[in-house]
Amino acid sequence: MNTLKSSVSRRAFAQGLTIAGLTAAFGFGRVGEAAAAPADGGLFGQQAEWVQKYDSDSRLSVTRTTTPVLSPQTVTTTEQAIAKYQDLASRGGWNTVPNQTLKLGAKSNAVVALRKRLMTTGDLDTDAGTSPVFDSYVEAGVRRFQTRHGISPTGVVAQQTIAALNVPVQVRLRQLEINLVRLRAFSGNLGNRYVTMNIPAAAVETVENGQVATHHAAGVGKIDRQSPVMQARVVEINFNPFWTVPASIIRKDLIPKMQADPKYLSDNKIRVYNSGGAEVAPESINWNSMEATKYMFRQDPGGDVNSLGFVRINIPNPHGVYMHDTPAKGIFGDDFRFVSSGCVRVQNVRDYVAWLLKDTNGWDRNRIDESIRSGQRIDARLSSPVPVYWVYITAWANDGLIQFRDDIYQRDGFGASGAVASAPIQSTQGGGILEPMSLTE
Repeated sequence: MNTLKSSVSRRAFAQGLTIAGLTAAFGFGRVGEAAAAPADGGLFGQQAEWVQKYDSDSRLSVTRTTTPVLSPQTVTTTEQAIAKYQDLASRGGWNTVPNQTLKLGAKSNAVVALRKRLMTTGDLDTDAGTSPVFDSYVEAGVRRFQTRHGISPTGVVAQQTIAALNVPVQVRLRQLEINLVRLRAFSGNLGNRYVTMNIPAAAVETVENGQVATHHAAGVGKIDRQSPVMQARVVEINFNPFWTVPASIIRKDLIPKMQADPKYLSDNKIRVYNSGGAEVAPESINWNSMEATKYMFRQDPGGDVNSLGFVRINIPNPHGVYMHDTPAKGIFGDDFRFVSSGCVRVQNVRDYVAWLLKDTNGWDRNRIDESIRSGQRIDARLSSPVPVYWVYITAWANDGLIQFRDDIYQRDGFGASGAVASAPIQSTQGGGILEPMSLTE
């Protein structure tokens, strides 16, 4: 069993690696870091998230699934995937691939092993043969495999892909069986309109009339500050919100940052208030003690600096977590997006908010954009709250693809030597911007 456990650990090779490119399984695009926080504070045309059209690039385009992760169809196709993998296991599974970087044009016996491995799981047609040359057919098969495993589909076989290729069939079969139970728990009526946030996939999808309406990459909780599995409802959207720093983040993040850089608060537009509501000068606080925990810290609105970006999506729940925009949009192009303190950062948040507010009178896309442009705090109450499901699904099948993701929080039962045991804890993205997150202490 130790062999199986250690084999799951593909992230141990490349944990924290930020691979540029498109996460094709959901059509996610790399967003430029430089454009994430425009110096002029502009809201339109300056943020790469809004101006780059990755879907228009035929080299990167993929067919987005319209079948929800949480659906009876996914339950059925996952059951079929289990039967397929049981058959594969009974026939000895698949061969291993040498730990050798491979890409288009390479020629070696390792390519022969790669071809056989891809053919076993249907990522490469058996008619492609067993040539030692890494041709365009092999590259396409690698991209398909990477897509199914949440790896940026570069077509290059590097350590992360090699590790995923060499996870034994018994482990993959067990993942499917474990997650089938989770999927069945959500196979009933979830509502005509709802949102799914899948933690291991770091992905959000909106669902309407049984089909996926929009896909969004997400930034979710770090290994030591996990996003909770829960059910909630979106009740309100806050445009240009303030952010009040939670006590846990004051202790864990803000005090160390001020010790390292006394200008951190002023640079990030965070003000300090005493218990009477009066503003206090940061230099009057002893930062080499816990004195700072006696004060309130509030960050001014503004998507260029504010850790919530331009939008906060309120989902009342006992964990104190929520969904929001972020100025650190570069994370959405990374494979590893476990970077927050438990809240969820949403890519293309305006599209997400527009979908949430579509049935709320007076809130069309123009008003949403105008509200953000105003720079003023504006709240929009949904006429009908939308259910939100934060789930933990590491394996599922739909639309012809059997999908796997790392057991990032070690909940699949593979133990401490699983996929994330040796992973370094990621630092918060965004040039020192604190992650807005309230944890249950």
